[in-house]
Amino acid sequence: MANTIHVDVVSAEESIYSGEAEFVVLPGEAGELGIYPRHTPLITRIRPGEVRIKPAGGGVEELIFVAGGILEVQPKAITVLADTAIRGHDLDEAKALEAKKMAEEAMQNRTSRLEIAQAQAELATAVAQLAAIQKLRKRR
Repeated sequence: MANTIHVDVVSAEESIYSGEAEFVVLPGEAGELGIYPRHTPLITRIRPGEVRIKPAGGGVEELIFVAGGILEVQPKAITVLADTAIRGHDLDEAKALEAKKMAEEAMQNRTSRLEIAQAQAELATAVAQLAAIQKLRKRR
């Protein structure tokens, strides 16, 4: 398969995905990135959201939620070093809704800029996780 790229998605706890892919889409710091084989080398931070991987050979698209991290792209390899990574089928909507509720409450009760920024980051992660869950529902 000459027109593929190797993809590794890892978190601090485990390797989430490793294999050949036709393309990868993920939330870069400046917007959504689409990466195909022989992409220009790149290192960037990634925002909370979903990593979509189209496996080589036309398999079912993989969806992995990441809560941020670093992306490294080389012409023949993509490495996603995620702060937290969860396979799409392992996402828990009840936990994500609870995290969103707690982050919204925290934003109301915080007074310092640091506390507000932390609550905003937690809210962004919860909202991104809920969006990934909604996309999975539509695909089924």
